[in-house]
Amino acid sequence: MKTMAIGVDVGGSHVSCAACQIEEKKYLPETRSENDLDNQGTVEEIISVWARTIQKTIDIVGLENVKGIGFAMPGPFDYTNGIALFKGNNKKYESIYGLNVPDALREKMNLPAGFPIRFINDATAFAIGEDWIGKASGTRNSLSITLGTGFGSAFLSQHMPVTSGENVPEIGAVWHLPFENGSADDYFSTRGLLNRYQKLTGRQLSGVKELAQLAPDDEIANELFIDFGHKMGVFLKPWIEKSKIEVLVIGGNISNAFSLFGKPLQDYFSENGVEIRIEISELKETAAMIGSSILANDNYYEQLKPLLANM
Repeated sequence: MKTMAIGVDVGGSHVSCAACQIEEKKYLPETRSENDLDNQGTVEEIISVWARTIQKTIDIVGLENVKGIGFAMPGPFDYTNGIALFKGNNKKYESIYGLNVPDALREKMNLPAGFPIRFINDATAFAIGEDWIGKASGTRNSLSITLGTGFGSAFLSQHMPVTSGENVPEIGAVWHLPFENGSADDYFSTRGLLNRYQKLTGRQLSGVKELAQLAPDDEIANELFIDFGHKMGVFLKPWIEKSKIEVLVIGGNISNAFSLFGKPLQDYFSENGVEIRIEISELKETAAMIGSSILANDNYYEQLKPLLANM
């Protein structure tokens, strides 16, 4: 019986994957494979790196044991049909625009026709992984967010993403909602923090890690993190209350600076009667691999399929 599935996490500059025992809810770290890649490369270059990375994991577990492959993929992407929709404004993977990724991979890897290769939004995959064996495990309603280059988010209820209805924003994500002078994605992201620091000091920093290192001795850097936590509480509160969220799971690179923004976030919730547990992901990007591997479970995928068009 085919008990394994491969979960693939596609990042901006690398791709990683691993096998999971989907019936036993078990991630297999020894099967992990990872490669760097140029997201401005040709179709052939991108598909070759993806195929080579996946093949390494398949070689470890044996194709005969693999039920399917699931991808945690950033948007814009046609998740139902596996068609890439990256365009110039995304500045990544533009060469594969319009490509049927399952067909291209099956051909490149000599996989049988119809071998299941399925796709889901990367932030949603992260949330599903956290719900499955991570910090949201055992809860009914969770919100998982990823703070980094962008602001990823996904609401889950009873193990399924919530992508529509009055309790969640449109598309079941918060990044596109207006906040201050732009969008939430503009504010709660690496560029948001670095842009605000540059505006106040004239200094351009390399990343949030550098900003966090300055915070103990730099009042402006410290205040920016306090502002970040407080305003995140203000922004998320209505949706947490509407969706009856029990746990907020935070991932992404900015989560490494939680010690600088976590207290103002928690304080805002406490002062405003929001009862919620805040957790920092320990699985990190592994959660996205776990979450995408579950797409190989046919029963789960059939429930999920109608939701993919909204992602």
